[in-house]
Amino acid sequence: MVLPHGGEKSTELLNAQAHVWNHIFNFINSMSLKCAVQLGILDIIHKDGKSMTLAELVEALLMNKAKAQSVPRLMRILIHLGFFMKAKISNGKEETGYWITPTSRLLLKDKPLSVAPFLLAMHDPVLTEPWHYLSAWFENENSTPFDTTHGRMLWEHAGQEPRLNFYIYKYDLFST
Repeated sequence: MVLPHGGEKSTELLNAQAHVWNHIFNFINSMSLKCAVQLGILDIIHKDGKSMTLAELVEALLMNKAKAQSVPRLMRILIHLGFFMKAKISNGKEETGYWITPTSRLLLKDKPLSVAPFLLAMHDPVLTEPWHYLSAWFENENSTPFDTTHGRMLWEHAGQEPRLNFYIYKYDLFST
């Protein structure tokens, strides 16, 4: 890459590439968080009342145990994002466990201030798919990307889509 002032600076090029790649893969963060909420990881650890080892967490999860080797990867992402923290467990073995953070408490399912339903609604395919058609929307006459994707407005679609209707009315998602 030739920079405007002539020549190349490898540090600037590397930083620019990292910036682009960060945006390319940024969806992984929110999808990992959605996965943790859907699997109930936050609630399982919170209910246990103490840090949980990886083995304890995998055992408690309702999941295909053959995929247990992927749980540490998921947890690494969520630790990096600040939704979990590593904690030392003194059970005679000095193991590392996982514990929730103040931020993750906002995603506990049965708490009055939980934003878990909002997270799940905003990441539902019916609401994320229009983002794939944003450029098409700029090129057409439709009033919203949602209309471009689904052929009708959000409220019309909600009347025909029970899952979306549930999110909107049960959790009063779009009120002001």
